[in-house]
Amino acid sequence: MGARQFEGARDKMAAAPQAVPAALPGPRSGPSRLPVARAQQKRAPSEGPPAGPPQQKRSRTGLGPAGAKAAPKAPARAPLRALGPAAAAGKNDGPRKAAVPAAPRTGSATSTAGAKGTSKRPPWDLRGQVGDLREALEQARGRLQGLDTEKRELESSNRELREHLQQLQRELGERESRESSLCTRVGSLELEVTQFREQLEQSRGRVKALEAEEQRLQAEEERRRQERDEARGRAQALSEQLENTEARLQQAQQQLQEQLEQVLALRELEASQRALLAEHEERIHLLEMERRRLHNDIQELRGNIRVFCRVRPLLPEERERQRGLPHLHFPPQDARSLVLTRPDDSQLGRERRPELRYDFSFDRVFPPAASQQEIFQEIQLLVQSALDGYPVCIFAYGQTGSGKTFTMEGPAPPGAPEARGMIPRAVRHLFLGARDLAGKGWQYGFSASFLEIYNEGLRDLLLAKGQRGSELEIRRLAPDSDELHVPNLTWVPVESEEQVQELLLRAASQRSVARTGLNERSSRSHSVFQLRIQGLHAARDLRCASSLTLVDLAGSERLEKSGSAGSRLRETQSINSSLSALGLVISALCNKEPHIPYRNSKLTFLLQNCLGGHAKVLMFVTISPLEENFGESLNSLRFASKVNECMIGTAQANRK
Repeated sequence: MGARQFEGARDKMAAAPQAVPAALPGPRSGPSRLPVARAQQKRAPSEGPPAGPPQQKRSRTGLGPAGAKAAPKAPARAPLRALGPAAAAGKNDGPRKAAVPAAPRTGSATSTAGAKGTSKRPPWDLRGQVGDLREALEQARGRLQGLDTEKRELESSNRELREHLQQLQRELGERESRESSLCTRVGSLELEVTQFREQLEQSRGRVKALEAEEQRLQAEEERRRQERDEARGRAQALSEQLENTEARLQQAQQQLQEQLEQVLALRELEASQRALLAEHEERIHLLEMERRRLHNDIQELRGNIRVFCRVRPLLPEERERQRGLPHLHFPPQDARSLVLTRPDDSQLGRERRPELRYDFSFDRVFPPAASQQEIFQEIQLLVQSALDGYPVCIFAYGQTGSGKTFTMEGPAPPGAPEARGMIPRAVRHLFLGARDLAGKGWQYGFSASFLEIYNEGLRDLLLAKGQRGSELEIRRLAPDSDELHVPNLTWVPVESEEQVQELLLRAASQRSVARTGLNERSSRSHSVFQLRIQGLHAARDLRCASSLTLVDLAGSERLEKSGSAGSRLRETQSINSSLSALGLVISALCNKEPHIPYRNSKLTFLLQNCLGGHAKVLMFVTISPLEENFGESLNSLRFASKVNECMIGTAQANRK
């Protein structure tokens, strides 16, 4: 979602907070391709523009518009929940054809619309239906903005309450210290009072002795009288001192009682603040879970398998052979379309056209000037799904020398930060997201592996140089489980982007790379980087586990152009064979065949968990800008269009 669109959605949601709908369509640049009653049919990429007006296709009832039965009118405004993620997952590939009106859905959606008493639109009023869906989308985005605003306010209030609580605790500690010193002082005063009382009793006894001695000793009367007066003076002073001490003791007791009352009040305030803090933490947790649900709904509406096309720029040495990109056309207002053209040199007797035109449409097309950051901005929401507990797979496909390794890993050796590839950028995004969620009680652990598939064999790329590992095979996690893993594969715990960069350098130094007739540094194997993610919320006993898989496929090449021989020939044959197996799997998925030939190669067998509907999948198709590679580029785009037509199952989060 673009920044302006997202801010607009926040403002609208803050103005009208309502219940969030169950599914939200994600924003898409360019003309809207929201699904209607049925997904629009795609035209084969090799066909040119339609010669005449599109014909009305037969509905699933078996009768067309001129048949004996006419399809009932579709409701004018279908609820957003009635469409479901499967309808929103459809894609427009190639030139668009007219959408075929479908029979109205029966069941909950129809009954709900009837209960609300809304008027039905005729099935041909697609613009009205799309308008209704857009209104629902704007309302949902507004609600999402309100939730996000409320979340930020709660986090700010939470921080203020924590600071206030710390201040109260400091004051309580100071007052307890003062209370302890006062208690010590009271004890010393009580001891002094006791001593003074004992001295008073002694003085009184001394006075009585003097009075008796006065009667016996008349001669010493004057001297005894003086001693008596002195004793009385000392007794009076001691009495005054005792009264003062008792007054101070009473005052200290009153102050101690007041301080005890203040301490009790502070403790009551602390308990209420803690209760309020717990309530805010609960609301923050609920908002976070709602954010995850809405984020997944948006990703499902965009499709669980998406295709991006990237055209690499011309290299300096290639600009001398070719001026510009005359055979590649990027529609200025459509970031999803790409057109290939070439002169029609056919010798057949049919009417010759000035040029042959091939139109393609994907989820996004990146021209040669697109930067690595622009490309990652389009996939970072998909990477976020891995942190939310969903398995995610991103792989790059294309002919050799088309820029797959640069897109996934960046330049070799690593250069400027802005040239970093998708792997280091995705890992950095996950680490930053884990730090943000740590304040909400989540703790995450990450571990990474890196392997390559070379000549239908698995190699561990994280072993130390000279170290020989055991043979690697793909196994099922359990006899009754469809999940696959590679026993004895090296897994390294990682906590920072720098550690992952070191692993990428170690793997790059051991990966099979050779020079061919088409590429000076050609990858001779398929590399697979995988990051395992383990999340734990101890306070709520919540766990999530997922994986992020990033695959750099070896480039396809023709033997007559590459001039491969010997070991290079065997590598080329193995690469082309595994890519052909991948094409068979994609065809079987598109045709919804009961048997999918995953085991035809190690590559497709390893990607079974990703392509089988258990993960969110994104494919980069990279093409060369050279006119001499027109045929290979056309084949790559046709394969990508077939992938774009696939409808796989809905990904499920691994949360407990």
